[in-house]
Amino acid sequence: MTMDTLSNGLTSIMNNELRNKPECIITPASKLLGRVLRVMQLNGFIGEFEFIDDGRSGKFKVQLFGRINRCGAIRPRYPVGTDKFEEWEKRFLPARDIGLLVVSTPQGVISHKEAKEKKVGGRLLAFIF
Repeated sequence: MTMDTLSNGLTSIMNNELRNKPECIITPASKLLGRVLRVMQLNGFIGEFEFIDDGRSGKFKVQLFGRINRCGAIRPRYPVGTDKFEEWEKRFLPARDIGLLVVSTPQGVISHKEAKEKKVGGRLLAFIF
């Protein structure tokens, strides 16, 4: 039984990236996973993705570019303020300006760079580099 759909989805992407697959099927799908995939797409880590309704919980079909070295969910989902992003970057990302943290904010699920610009805090969801 799968407990955390975000963690399972990012692990599936990571495993398929390591095997140089051109695409990946993620099941089960969730709204949160779809929003994280959209952030990854906007930042150029993945290509197109589509939701496939299979009558159950659904699936995501994701086009992979081979640009992801590592990605994963951050558990527990730590709260982060606008002035604390640097500390979390040091903890989860390999170097300055490489990769991104995905944050759930009142403005929606966005990258930590957008959250800095908008001056909003939220909860850490995932890291990608």
